[in-house]
Amino acid sequence: MNLDFSPETETFRQTVRRFFETEFPKDIIEKNRAGLALTTTEVRRSEMALGAKGWLASAWPEEYGGPGWSVEEQYVFDEELERAGVPTVTPMGVVYVGPVIYTFGSDAQKEKWLPGIRDGSVGWAQGYSEPGSGSDLASLQFSAVLENGTYTLNGHKIWTSAAQHADWIFLLTRTSDAGKKQEGITFICCPIDAPGVTVKPIITIDGKHVLNEVFFDNITVPEDYRIGEEGKGWTYSQYLLGFERTSYARIGGKRAMLRHVRDIAREMPENGNYRLIDDPGFARKLTEAEMAVDGLEMTVFRILSALSAGGSPGDAASTVKILATTTHQQITELMLDAVGHFGQPFGKAGDLPDSLPAFAAPDVATYFGGRAQSIYGGTNEIQRNIIAKKVLGL
Repeated sequence: MNLDFSPETETFRQTVRRFFETEFPKDIIEKNRAGLALTTTEVRRSEMALGAKGWLASAWPEEYGGPGWSVEEQYVFDEELERAGVPTVTPMGVVYVGPVIYTFGSDAQKEKWLPGIRDGSVGWAQGYSEPGSGSDLASLQFSAVLENGTYTLNGHKIWTSAAQHADWIFLLTRTSDAGKKQEGITFICCPIDAPGVTVKPIITIDGKHVLNEVFFDNITVPEDYRIGEEGKGWTYSQYLLGFERTSYARIGGKRAMLRHVRDIAREMPENGNYRLIDDPGFARKLTEAEMAVDGLEMTVFRILSALSAGGSPGDAASTVKILATTTHQQITELMLDAVGHFGQPFGKAGDLPDSLPAFAAPDVATYFGGRAQSIYGGTNEIQRNIIAKKVLGL
């Protein structure tokens, strides 16, 4: 198997790299590299910079305004974006709901929503999980009652990423209790600033505001905010989740993290005698993490081959989800080892120097934030069940 990219793809890589080095807002890259949260204005500015280039909806078909890239070019673009330190594109619009809208939505819905998703001017959030309905998503109880062409929405969504930056939220709602629980679920869009919608921040262990609770109290939306058929929301959500789980790979970002770990391990002394990078045990674990990233990349390449042949990520995307999350955690554990005592949030007098290295706090935050990766988007245990049943036929 030839894993080298073609000369044309490498030329494309240089074009993308030059854009990030010379045209993309440098202040946003600097803030992202420092581990600082972006404001809503900065998120929009970051994504609109890509949208203005026609590169935000990088995987969309040309028919819907995508750049018409091959899967290899999409992969290279993602790799260069992460290499440059550009904030990861908020996936809820371009990766998740956009493909659902252009695949299952009406022409009017495509006209209404796709332009703002494509150019980055409109933000979206994903309303799936509820208290008590996380991994067992089909047990959700968020209600949508249709009367005279209007849905009335009531319920509580939780772990809602980027809701504080969103203009719209797409929701899985229960419209029927008849039959199997999956059969009564409907996919509906709602403006997040509608009267009666309340967004409550959830501050996570890394000190960041990424997640939210969202409450809906008798919110009314027109029937044509429903995507596709009533009761088919579960089908649409499974289509979406294939793209979501594949998007977790982020090979370029993981390689950048490994370079960072190696750099600080060269600087950090171990017991005052030698550099941490010279410790055989640490060096072995670093090599194992690099091999894990290589293995993840090979898995992604296999899925890309299927996509090139006209396929979809399908249930094999669960493999990427597991490998991506465990590899991320493997790398961040090394990051914490490299930071060492500088990562302690508190210490006795004299334990810590007056001035900490600039990387200490962001690296510890990255470690803590990464612990959630094996839970969100479907726990790794759930992904293994999917593989066992749907891939291996057990």
